[in-house]
Amino acid sequence: MKSLTQPITPHLWFDKDAKEAAAFYCSVFPDSKITSVTILYDTPSGDCDLVSFLVWGQPFMAISAGPLFTFNPSISFIVNFDPSREPNASELIDEVWNKLSEGGTPLMPLDKYPFSERFGWLQDKYGVSWQLMLTNPDGEPRPPIVPYMMFVGDNCGKAEEARAFYLSVFRNAKPGTLVRYGPGMPPDKEGTVMFTDFMLENTWFAAMDSAHEHKFQFSEAISLLVHCETQEEIDYYWDKLSAFPEAEQCGWLKDKYGVSWQISPAAMDEMMTTGTPEQRERVTQAFMKMKKFNLAELQKAFLGS
Repeated sequence: MKSLTQPITPHLWFDKDAKEAAAFYCSVFPDSKITSVTILYDTPSGDCDLVSFLVWGQPFMAISAGPLFTFNPSISFIVNFDPSREPNASELIDEVWNKLSEGGTPLMPLDKYPFSERFGWLQDKYGVSWQLMLTNPDGEPRPPIVPYMMFVGDNCGKAEEARAFYLSVFRNAKPGTLVRYGPGMPPDKEGTVMFTDFMLENTWFAAMDSAHEHKFQFSEAISLLVHCETQEEIDYYWDKLSAFPEAEQCGWLKDKYGVSWQISPAAMDEMMTTGTPEQRERVTQAFMKMKKFNLAELQKAFLGS
């Protein structure tokens, strides 16, 4: 099975603010733009805006599909301000922090920490969490934006296991850094993961364990969309990742850690962005009846055959 050429895309679920939020993020970060806006008609949530956009070169998708899920910091986005890549990194981090802070909530104030000269963690006005970091340019470079998973509660202590699992599932994958908690760092247990990162299908991810009391877990509000070229790839990722049959719906699944994934044919993106309203309507009605996507059936619906 060949490797995917497209990165794994973070997918944000909004009540009704997907277009507004995407435009806001594109105004905050450099190298950002909305690439497509599509309306899905007659879904269980009514008519839904589906937005594709780039944030500092990182592909994102967002949907306005009702108040079903709420953002929380279990998945956040590290933003690396690298002085070797951005000569004005110090000024830019302050500028981005100020824009994202408007109407938002700081979780860790923008300040100097042992691991970074300048770091801050916040939830923006839509509830999405961002970690802004002035990075050390000496190590292997990382992209500006990295999705970051926090393993808390019953998941705490499983970050290293999850990393190994994801590296085994994705064919184009490699491990990065792994830093463990040392002694005397309660409530975090010595040997668990303070920070790790890893690359899956050209997208870097990071993860940590946190034994502090958090009133959240992974949520469908942020899912990870895997673009598949063939039905074989769809079947492969579905079989490897899906751990809760009751969570399977419209190409969505949950893995054994509770992280939500969407296993979607790349061809469907083209159908939904280039098709006529009638074609998009037929494809939408077809996929609404599916759990795992059937590419041949979606293509038949698109063609009206």
